[in-house]
Amino acid sequence: MSTKVERVWIVGANGRVGKEFAKLLDTRETELVQTDIEDVDVTDLEAVMYYADVNRPEIIINCAGMTNVEECERNKEDAFRVNALGARNLSVAARRIKATLVQLSTDDVFNGHAETPYDEFATPFPLSNYGRSKLAGENFVKDLAQKYLIIRSSWVYGAGENFVTDILEQAKVTKKIPVAGNQFASPTSAKEVAKCIHRLIQAGAYGTYNATTLGYCSRYEFAQKIVELAGLDVEIVRVPNSEVPGSELRPSYAVLDNLMLRISGIETPVSWQEALEDYMRENGYLKQ
Repeated sequence: MSTKVERVWIVGANGRVGKEFAKLLDTRETELVQTDIEDVDVTDLEAVMYYADVNRPEIIINCAGMTNVEECERNKEDAFRVNALGARNLSVAARRIKATLVQLSTDDVFNGHAETPYDEFATPFPLSNYGRSKLAGENFVKDLAQKYLIIRSSWVYGAGENFVTDILEQAKVTKKIPVAGNQFASPTSAKEVAKCIHRLIQAGAYGTYNATTLGYCSRYEFAQKIVELAGLDVEIVRVPNSEVPGSELRPSYAVLDNLMLRISGIETPVSWQEALEDYMRENGYLKQ
């Protein structure tokens, strides 16, 4: 990271991307400050402004968010309070202290009706409260932050419970696991998202960027690859999306095109297969 970056504030530091991004920083060049909800609640403007004023970070990474799609649907106000109002509050703080704000977003800002990958210039049209609240957060960042990066990714897995660990846990109790066969995206590790953010900051980039792994697959194919790499004798059963709870709230085709990374000459993430194998190896899930 450039030596001009003196302090980085990771908001939502216990999240998947926050944890991975912290690992990438060279502590000889940067001072890292990390908070989670018990330290600074992003929905509390006064608390956000106070923390920003006291610590004066040059970069703020907003990894805080309400990401459970079904929970967002049940609790619309909470979803918008965290995902939209939280982004607004951090944008106001970033503007006041002249910091760059990095806002994490999602493929859920699209409706999934496309037949080709969504690039950064495609028009968003979210299906759910989760998607709408994340898009509202994006818009607050664009309107209020003077310097920003908006990072959209898809099917992000990493620390804590995620699709990979869910499949592995199910494999312990059943030999047949039903998985949606008609949901498509690029499974992306939090590590690859963090590396992409790091490259963009080093390049002095601003704007909206997709950051997903190379290639794409269905949820069914993703699950098949997980059990294959783990060496498990488990059958992944392809089922209609309608048989998977919450599927109606997610875009069926959520493939993102890393157009801005390519035309900006910034290294793109590795293939989804390579990222998955790396994640499973690091966490001891890979067949020995």
